[in-house]
Amino acid sequence: MPRLISPTLASTLESLRGTSIVAGQSSPASSVTFNSINPETGDSLPIQFSAASNQDLDHATAFAWEAFYDLDQRPPTQRAAFLALAAEKIAALGESILEVASAETGLAIARLASERDRTVFTLQMFAELVQAGEWMRSTIDGPSRPGAPAFHQMLRPLGPAAVFGAGNFPLAYGVAGGDTASALAAGCPVVVKGHPSHPATGELVARAVTEAVKESGLHAGTFSYLQAGGEREMTIGSALVGHPCIRAVGFTGSVGGGMAIAALAAKRPDPIPVFAEMGSVNPVFVMPVALELHGRSIADKLFASVTGSCGQMCTCPGLIFAIKGDEFETFSRTLASLFDTGQAQPMLSRRTRDTFAKRVGEAATVSGVEIRGGSPPQPVASSSAITGSPILLRTKAEVFEQSPTLREEIFGPATILVGCDSFDQMRSCAGLIRGSLTGSIFANAQDAPLAAAIVRVLEMRVGRIVFNGVPTGVEVRESMVHGGPSPATNQQHTTAVGPRAIERWCRPICYQGFPEPMLPAAFLHLGGGGGGATGGGA
Repeated sequence: MPRLISPTLASTLESLRGTSIVAGQSSPASSVTFNSINPETGDSLPIQFSAASNQDLDHATAFAWEAFYDLDQRPPTQRAAFLALAAEKIAALGESILEVASAETGLAIARLASERDRTVFTLQMFAELVQAGEWMRSTIDGPSRPGAPAFHQMLRPLGPAAVFGAGNFPLAYGVAGGDTASALAAGCPVVVKGHPSHPATGELVARAVTEAVKESGLHAGTFSYLQAGGEREMTIGSALVGHPCIRAVGFTGSVGGGMAIAALAAKRPDPIPVFAEMGSVNPVFVMPVALELHGRSIADKLFASVTGSCGQMCTCPGLIFAIKGDEFETFSRTLASLFDTGQAQPMLSRRTRDTFAKRVGEAATVSGVEIRGGSPPQPVASSSAITGSPILLRTKAEVFEQSPTLREEIFGPATILVGCDSFDQMRSCAGLIRGSLTGSIFANAQDAPLAAAIVRVLEMRVGRIVFNGVPTGVEVRESMVHGGPSPATNQQHTTAVGPRAIERWCRPICYQGFPEPMLPAAFLHLGGGGGGATGGGA
């Protein structure tokens, strides 16, 4: 049943200004306004938001440029303290941020609580990383011969960064999510382009970060938040990417959006890097013995993974491969019954639902593809709840091999079961997978040789390989890789999650022959850096 706006939610919404926050100050309201939508009812929430003006954007980027040089002169302990304080401020938002985010996205409170906790943990992790200092990989090479210079090297921040808030993770990939946290940790001031689907959530988090900037004594331009919606949504994004004060971009969203942003950045007089996380099909391979012994439990796990949060996660399994036979047919029937009983859930926005319906239609109309469970999206009135129902498609490997559209992401609660005649055919299908964030293998001990062969293929196509588990649920760990070849990302050598995400916002610089007092302040704060190997000249 649709939820009514509670007194607590109404009070929180009334406290918002609905404008951008530029270098610690709320901007004046602009003439371009927009609303967020409650997906459970299809109704607009009772507050208007003002899209950032050109002046807002110019001020935010100019202040970020000033803050970059100010931040560079401060000890890393101050930046670490700021990140830790930002974590405290976001945690202190309590239940109010969860209720607002749920009203704007339709996501469950429990899911959002986990996302908030992950955001807080990520900020704390980077605070500890900055405090320790080893992440800068500073090295010293002494003179290789009498009269030769010494060499110092370290990672140095790129400069002010623009971060595009993600639609499907309003907290973990939003205003203070992984991109923002890692960029700030590296010493890059951040200008966030808010997502139009959850501007209230964005403003609440932006307030918390802004308070942390002020109380930490940092330059006000360290962080700014631009509301972006209505007819200004694309304009603000394009202007940010092209602004000369912006030196790097973080993006999470569609393949089309990510590639367009990367193209804009490449066309600048001084091209800048874009770190874009985009589409992913996250293939799953079920080996024969595992299918025979554990087919039911594997089906349960996959159904929960496909339909959790209405399939609106970047790591949802969109393709399932298994070898045909009696066990395969039982597995197929089990999956179909699960999808038949699956309930419709809210989707993030009408745009998301429309894209889901379009992609389901494209896949379902391929000759040789059939609907085996659930139901396809149906037309809905513009004022109705924005929901999506689970759907299971099934096809043969030959059809999959001949149909490129089946290799593209269907963002929503859908998956395609592909029946293979043999293991060789399964491996051939694996070789056609486009770049993905993850690949999963369900295998028993007797399946080890087959599983190893699939692993060899997946290593060229995904960033994380999961054994006997589902790909949803990305943990923030040092060994985590949240990345992959295109179209999963446009920078396959990076990760967007974990401590190594900080390295995206830096580049190595060598200082040859410098006396220590003239080295960058960041190097001196480390006490002279670490020991490096001594080598000869070239």
